[in-house]
Amino acid sequence: MPDSLKKHLIRWAITTVSVWIATQCVPGLRSDDAQSLVLAALTLGLFNTFLRPLLMLLSLPILLLTLGMFTFVINAGLLLLVGKIYRGFHVDSFTAAFLGGLVISVASTLMNLVAGVSQLRGSVRVSGNVGASDRSKPAESRSIKDDGPVIDV
Repeated sequence: MPDSLKKHLIRWAITTVSVWIATQCVPGLRSDDAQSLVLAALTLGLFNTFLRPLLMLLSLPILLLTLGMFTFVINAGLLLLVGKIYRGFHVDSFTAAFLGGLVISVASTLMNLVAGVSQLRGSVRVSGNVGASDRSKPAESRSIKDDGPVIDV
């Protein structure tokens, strides 16, 4: 199985578990059966992949004014939309969708980090201790001791 497909399947499973956690924690958010939960999680994942970026772009001025907090409203709207699409997945109110979106976001982020499939990319390597005798050499030829801290983001 290709590595990218494996990561997508893991993310989808994590999203499914996150939606299940939200249905257990948030009043007004529930699923009639496992099939409805799995379909709702799959649809939510597809919306987050294809529809959410467009919504973020269209709401960019509001996102900037609210310092990104409007993202939670977008997440709630997508969760409400999923609830309208599937009869077996119920979202009773905007408040339930808002709280459910928060729970899903936090649970997904934590599980993705633990599973090592986080969407956070990039890494910063902070390493210092350039030897005093190396300071007169060009930067390319300086020896750097590799005992500094590493910050992965």
